[in-house]
Amino acid sequence: MVDFTPLTTAMSSQSFDEIASICDTLFLQSQSSSPLDWPFALHLLAHIYADDLNSARFLWKLVPGEVKEGKPEVAAVWRIGQRLWTRDYGGVYDAVRGFEWSGELRGMIAAFEDKYTRKMFQLLLAAYSTISVQDAALFLGMSEDDATKYTLQEGWLLDSTSGMLTVKKQPIVSEQKLDSGKLQRLTEYVFHLEH
Repeated sequence: MVDFTPLTTAMSSQSFDEIASICDTLFLQSQSSSPLDWPFALHLLAHIYADDLNSARFLWKLVPGEVKEGKPEVAAVWRIGQRLWTRDYGGVYDAVRGFEWSGELRGMIAAFEDKYTRKMFQLLLAAYSTISVQDAALFLGMSEDDATKYTLQEGWLLDSTSGMLTVKKQPIVSEQKLDSGKLQRLTEYVFHLEH
């Protein structure tokens, strides 16, 4: 019998980044029991949340046919993975919102959607200098009005005549590390100038 305490603890503390590795470990320990009882939906979602699509794909291949056909939530999680794999950005949001998730997964799904939206926003920041409101809405999984409000709050500019958003690049902050050797040379140089 597998002890699911670490998994339960991670779920209740919303440590979603840890769940994939916990599930992998427990899955290996549970190989003697029936795979039909395994929480495949949670396990798949954990790999998707961790942005590990390869592990999610391999896990999907291990899911028994009875589970794929008999548990719609498992198939619904896999639809998210498929959309990610094919880079169907709008489809990811459709897959997330197109299923009534169980209470067990609802919090993790919401956290994934938020994380994915932030990731898409960062992608837009890096890839575009201008983008149409319609395209921004698709990438962010929002209505055009909501996407406009979201991007304007981030400092972007809207040309309402053309419907184009001008991306405001975030200033690159580089952290300078003080090397003790450089500090020593500078001290010696200043000392030399003074004497």
